[in-house]
Amino acid sequence: MSLSQKASTRDLKNKPLESISTLAPFSSLIISIILVILFLTRFYILEGFLIKRVYGQTYLNLNETNRRGFINHHIAGFTKALIVIFAVYPFIAVTFSESTFHTSFAHGGKVTMGDMLLVSAQMLMGIYIFELLYRVKLSPVAVAHHIGTILVGQFAIAISLRLESEPDADFEFIMCTAWGAFDIISEFLPHIAIILYRVYPDRHSFLGRVFLSSCIITAGGTLCETVLIMWLFGSLWSRWQIAFKVVTPLLHTAFCTAQIHGSLVFWRMHKRQKKYLKEVEEDKAMWEASSSDFDLSKPPKAALFV
Repeated sequence: MSLSQKASTRDLKNKPLESISTLAPFSSLIISIILVILFLTRFYILEGFLIKRVYGQTYLNLNETNRRGFINHHIAGFTKALIVIFAVYPFIAVTFSESTFHTSFAHGGKVTMGDMLLVSAQMLMGIYIFELLYRVKLSPVAVAHHIGTILVGQFAIAISLRLESEPDADFEFIMCTAWGAFDIISEFLPHIAIILYRVYPDRHSFLGRVFLSSCIITAGGTLCETVLIMWLFGSLWSRWQIAFKVVTPLLHTAFCTAQIHGSLVFWRMHKRQKKYLKEVEEDKAMWEASSSDFDLSKPPKAALFV
C-alpha cells in the first residue's frame, strides 16, 4: 500500500463520529420535494412541449411504453449529471482527505459537505422511485436494484440519527455514496445510448459503437467499484459491527450483479446492431448485382433486329 493510500485509510479511520447533516431529520421532506420537482419537470416541461418540439415525429411515433422510457432516460441522465456536479467534490474530500461531514462546502459558508452528500443521495433515490412509479416496463433485475438502493440509502441516513447505538453509521453512509457514485458512472452513458437508439434507429454502425462503449464502461465501472468498495470495507474492518461485516459483501454482490446484467444487455444490443448492419450490406450488394443486369445505357438485344 502506498503512502497516500495509508494516509487516506488513517484519515478515514480517525474521522470523528458525527451526524451526516443537520438536514437528516428532514429527509422525508427533501425527497418529497425532489419527487414533486421530477413530476413538474416531466408533466409540464418534457411532456408538455419540450420533447415534442425537439424530437418531433421521432417521439410521436413511439408507443406509450417507449415514450415513457424515452422521457425517463432524459430525466435520469440530466439529474445524474447534476448529482455529479454537486457531489463529486464532497465525496472525494470526505472519503480521501481530512474533511468531515461538518466541513464547510465553500470557505466560510453554512452549507456543509454532509449537506451536499445528503441531498445528492436523496436525488439519486428520488430518480429510482420516480422510475419505478412512471415506467411501464422494467426488468426484474432493475426493479431489485432500484428497491435495494432506495432501502439501503434510506437505512444509512436513518441510523445516522442515533449515533450512540450505531457507531459505524458514518462509514455505512460513505459506502453508500461510493455505490451511488459508480451507479451514476455506469448508467450515464447507457441513458444517452438509449436516447440515441430511439433517435437514430437505422444507424447500425454508429449504434453498435455506442452500445459497445456502454458495455465496456459499465463493466469497467463495476470493476473499479469493487476495488474501491473492498478497499473501504477492508481498511475499516475493525470499525464495522458484525451485521455490516456480513451484509456489506452481500449488498455489493447484488449491485454488481445488476451492473453486469446491464453490460450483457448492451453487449447483446451491440451484436444485434452488427447483425443488422451485415444484413443491410448484403441487401445492398444483392441490389447492386441485380441492377447491373439491366444496364440502361445499352439498348436491349431485341432492338437490334427491328
